[in-house]
Amino acid sequence: MRRADTMAMAVAERTDLAEYLGTLTREQWEAPSLCAGWRVRDVVAHAISYDDLTWPDVLKRAARAGFAPNAVNDLGVAETRARSTGELLDRLRAHLRPTGPITVLGGMIPLVDALIHHQDIRRPLGHPREIPPQRLRAVLDLAFKAPPVGAKKRAAGLRLVAADLDWTRGEGPEVRGPGEALLMTLAGRSAAFTELTGEGKAVLAARV
Repeated sequence: MRRADTMAMAVAERTDLAEYLGTLTREQWEAPSLCAGWRVRDVVAHAISYDDLTWPDVLKRAARAGFAPNAVNDLGVAETRARSTGELLDRLRAHLRPTGPITVLGGMIPLVDALIHHQDIRRPLGHPREIPPQRLRAVLDLAFKAPPVGAKKRAAGLRLVAADLDWTRGEGPEVRGPGEALLMTLAGRSAAFTELTGEGKAVLAARV
């Protein structure tokens, strides 16, 4: 997939996320997400926490966090924790087109990050959405190229089937379900696991 295509989809996903966030109440902004220890506002803060950074800024943050990926992300959230929800939303709207180090691979990183985190917010709030099929299919493929997601390791030796997308990957015992549920499970979100079926489900469960 061309970088221009992934960037266009990243912009579209961030735009959809911003429009959705604009409908949430103050209480919903403070509700827990699927990301352990993060509220909705924290997920939004994370999604835009790299856009204004330079590479030296990223290295400084990583050094402060001991170069532990999760700690680096937590530090980025902490740096914006004092912002109001309105400020966070305004900042996201100002960065619908991603900038900074996260664009090193074009739109790949911000697209995968935004779509998964969009669902991290929606699922606990009981707000399902119909993700544009082309965008979801692209993220299912790109997730295997993004080590932090963990999809490649969790899916090893399994045949994955997104029944609603005509998308398959891998060989072995089958795991079948909606594309969004497959993606979220591959990203380590157990909340989506119950929507899957197949003889490989137990194997995937042990990895999630």
